[in-house]
Amino acid sequence: MREFIVEADGGSRGNPGPAGYGSVVLDAATGETLVETYEYLGVVTNNVAEYRGLLAGLRAAHTLDPSARVHVRMDSKLVVEQMSGRWKIKHPDMKPLALEAGRVFPPGQVTYEWIPREQNKHADRLANEAMDSGTSASSVRNLSSAEAEADVRAATAVAGPGWAPADMGAPATFVLLRHGETPLTPQKRFSGSGGTDPALSEVGREQARRAAEALARRGTIQHILASPLTRTRETAAAVAERLGIEVTVEDGLIETDFGAWEGLTFGEVRERYPEDLNTWLSDPEAEPTGGGESFAATATRIAATTDRLVAAYAGRTVLLVTHVTPIKTFVRLALGAPPESLFRMELSAASLSAVAYYADGNASVRLLNDTSHLRP
Repeated sequence: MREFIVEADGGSRGNPGPAGYGSVVLDAATGETLVETYEYLGVVTNNVAEYRGLLAGLRAAHTLDPSARVHVRMDSKLVVEQMSGRWKIKHPDMKPLALEAGRVFPPGQVTYEWIPREQNKHADRLANEAMDSGTSASSVRNLSSAEAEADVRAATAVAGPGWAPADMGAPATFVLLRHGETPLTPQKRFSGSGGTDPALSEVGREQARRAAEALARRGTIQHILASPLTRTRETAAAVAERLGIEVTVEDGLIETDFGAWEGLTFGEVRERYPEDLNTWLSDPEAEPTGGGESFAATATRIAATTDRLVAAYAGRTVLLVTHVTPIKTFVRLALGAPPESLFRMELSAASLSAVAYYADGNASVRLLNDTSHLRP
């Protein structure tokens, strides 16, 4: 019995927005590329595009050999878990697509595996080609892996110097959500990574719910990452439940460690540690009393996190649920502003900000401290 590997992906630039899918069928024994298929879909959501990619890949494999065993590999946790029967399918646009995909092969002939996005580059490239084409015509190609590699080399040559600037494609967009209130927030107490790790208050839970509704209306979030602290994980969980997206904990998003100042108000710190506070306010290299994290160290950490996440989520819209200092630092670095700009930004609990990152290294701040969803 023949065995095929189907790799599929879909994307939507706007979610919903201009969308496309890409699928590739591989010979499981040799790794040879047997079929490539991709199609521009018009305006649909990212998840619908992913399901359409799965469906196209399964149909292509069925055309090759309806008796074959098929192993599907996708970077969409949602599609993999739903098609494996572990997650319920709630969205009305996805239910018929999932049922249709399940009918292509008899039950038991198809298995599913989630893979990281970097391992799904072939299908991702095809999906982006489909979105770039902007036409409703589909394309199916039967070819060898050598021919596929030649296509990539040719596309790279055309986009190189002497012709026209390379298309940078859609940016990686980070939507930055500050966690909801904790009991310490209204009192304006220092609450970093070295303190008591408070949970959300009742007010904070309601703020998280409202943020989730606002993000559902926005409709562009494809992934959710959260700081490991309790207040951010609880806020992220409220959004994840509303959007049906899994939360990934990202240590790089953790709040600054405020050392001995944890749990104190600004006035209490000024009274107890006046010299340390004055130095901290004037020198980004200065640490809080007791050896916390300096603003310079936080900036180094956030810069490294940004580089890693931009590479991992190019062309995607990602919700980062984090804290005051990291969010202000994301914005400061995007603007190329000096460290003292951190003291000139207001950032409310459960507020939304957004920064887009392009392939040439440039960034664009698109939103800062939006709290409209919290108003009655």
